[in-house]
Amino acid sequence: MTTQKTLLAVVLPFALFSTSALADWSTTITGVSDYTFNGVSQTQNDPAIQGSLDYSFADSGMYAGTWASNVDFGDDTNIEWDAYFGKYAQINDALSVDYGLAYYSYHGQSNSSDGNYFEAYTKFGYASDLGQTELNFWYSWDYFGTGAGHVISMVAHTIELAPNHALRASFDISNSLDGDKHTWDGNGKSYNHYRLAYQTSLAGFDIEVAGENTSLDWDTADERIVLSVGRTFSL
Repeated sequence: MTTQKTLLAVVLPFALFSTSALADWSTTITGVSDYTFNGVSQTQNDPAIQGSLDYSFADSGMYAGTWASNVDFGDDTNIEWDAYFGKYAQINDALSVDYGLAYYSYHGQSNSSDGNYFEAYTKFGYASDLGQTELNFWYSWDYFGTGAGHVISMVAHTIELAPNHALRASFDISNSLDGDKHTWDGNGKSYNHYRLAYQTSLAGFDIEVAGENTSLDWDTADERIVLSVGRTFSL
């Protein structure tokens, strides 16, 4: 969804721009030119429409939600539908942590659910005069239903270019912990993903233009420009 199923990134403390208010319920509708997950297209390089419904417990920092998108894996699987819950905590003026559990599910044909899996995540944020730094980790013990352990590690930094204009650079590594069950690009157990995104907002819409690439030799994971336009509504 990050990043990235990016999302699954609801109520993220790292976002510079948001049209959502501090209401309990919110929903977000997003259109993207390509749904990429850690740099790999989930729609065969085609656009996607995505939506989420979220609830935040403002006093405790806890949140829960669900998110969906169209997908295309070259078979009849056509919907990804995820759920997640977590907790955000501000440790001090500079340091924050966001952690939780997500469940990815797939729909469209009788065996689409074979790819369903859980994922735990922890995301650290550090704010300074130089911008916002992130150190994020995702772990699955049954990645895409393969039975393989899998870890994604990311470092990212966002700087404000001017009011309402930001630049976010990120680098992440996807690493299979069980090469006999799941590998990347032949026998490779890991691959790298690079991303540079310009972020702004206009008339209530959040806009991002990102360039990204991976070390995979796949048509669905090569260099590309991805446009994202979304809007969040308080309910």
